[in-house]
Amino acid sequence: MSRDVIVVGAGPVGLMMAGELRLVGADVVVYEKLPAPARESRGASLTRRAVESFDQRGLLARLGATEPADAHFGGVPIDLDLLEEDHSGARGVSQFRTERMLEDWAGDLGVPIRRGYEVTDLDQSPDGVEVTLKGPQGPGRDSARYLIGCDGGRSTVRKLAGIDFTGPEPTRGFYTADVTGIETRRRRIGENLPDGSMIMAMDLEDGVTRVVAYERGMRPKDREALSYAELADAWQRLTGESIHHGQCRWISCFTDASRVAAHYRRGRIFLAGDATHVQPPAMAQGLSVGVQDAVNLGWKLAAVLAGHAPDTLLDTYHAERHPIGEQLARNARAAIELRLTGQEMAPLREVLGELLTHKDAAAHLAGVLSGLGIRYDMGPGAHPLLGRRMPPRQELTRPDGTRTRVAELLHPARGVLITTDGADGTGGKAAQLAKDWTHRIDLVTATWSTHPAGPAPQALLIRPDGYVAWTAPGSDSDLTDALTRWFGAPHPPARPL
Repeated sequence: MSRDVIVVGAGPVGLMMAGELRLVGADVVVYEKLPAPARESRGASLTRRAVESFDQRGLLARLGATEPADAHFGGVPIDLDLLEEDHSGARGVSQFRTERMLEDWAGDLGVPIRRGYEVTDLDQSPDGVEVTLKGPQGPGRDSARYLIGCDGGRSTVRKLAGIDFTGPEPTRGFYTADVTGIETRRRRIGENLPDGSMIMAMDLEDGVTRVVAYERGMRPKDREALSYAELADAWQRLTGESIHHGQCRWISCFTDASRVAAHYRRGRIFLAGDATHVQPPAMAQGLSVGVQDAVNLGWKLAAVLAGHAPDTLLDTYHAERHPIGEQLARNARAAIELRLTGQEMAPLREVLGELLTHKDAAAHLAGVLSGLGIRYDMGPGAHPLLGRRMPPRQELTRPDGTRTRVAELLHPARGVLITTDGADGTGGKAAQLAKDWTHRIDLVTATWSTHPAGPAPQALLIRPDGYVAWTAPGSDSDLTDALTRWFGAPHPPARPL
């Protein structure tokens, strides 16, 4: 095969995927059918976990300043001040801005991004995947050991791979546009109207306002036939305000459809982002969940390509991420019904609002929306961090007195084993055993300057995506088992201690 991986789609998910792979040495190319980066910004917010994922790769400075996003479920606010940990995402971050940041990063890593190339067919063999392309110079072909479709909700790769994309048919349509030159009251989490209609207005950068409008009974619209006058007319009927004088930079529509791919992997073909899950932007999660798909798959595929891990590691991508996609689709449907059903849903909204004044209920729903509530199966154990992401803001003090955040340890996209000098020598024993995996993980000896709630671990194994795979104390399984499961066989072979 001519290369390791072909990524189809140069949106945020495809670019994040390519960067993750290239960061650890994979030979990857990105094909994008659009001839130039899109100026539109379908996504305008990031969840807390997406922000943390960028932080883990040192990308936040590239992204620039952000503002905390309000949290809600179907228009019912969640008071994040009730929680001990920061669950707030980032609002007003245009998708174009995110894409530009990720394209610069991938370019700095040496990823070729070939625009104007559309995949029209593919052929999978036991050894790889060959794609047929239609490009600026006419038809062509390329091949790789693996293919990843990050090509959106109408994914060509998904269709050619024969992967089902199931979910109910859409029943509602929504206008959305980016407009300059208007003054309207900001409704950042949206405003439910008594009859079941909804409006939203939020700031993007450079004086742009994102507006969304839904009139009760509005059916899905033909995207190609939209006009700004239609949206402005609807806005005036719903609010009494005229925005007809605004300059529309971009207009589109979306529906209340929620679908999930039946499989995230078929042989040597993978799907990520909207190619695996689409839903209405009721909770501003689609782009962010796609970024997390990329961070979950990238290091695993790179490990298999390098010969460090068996192919079975790749099966954990579907096992871990497919339930997240199903949960996302379910929650989006629930949020849309809660928001748009009208006055008959008012009692349920009131009950949910009362529940969310309780810390446990607020923490659960905030964790679902922020991505901080995800817990993967890392084997049995009682430590509250096991299977969860390690908060990247937590700090360690090294033997030389310097302090570092966990996020900084994850910049190279390698595993990390953090050990301290416990009274029983647990940390030292763990570090000694893990020396046979230093081709895949970094060993860090330090003390905790700050650490999350729960007992301070004497040893902690973190996967490259930031999730805790093993702790001592806390895990019932052996460190060797955890290292082998996530990082392959030792090199040289493990010696009994």
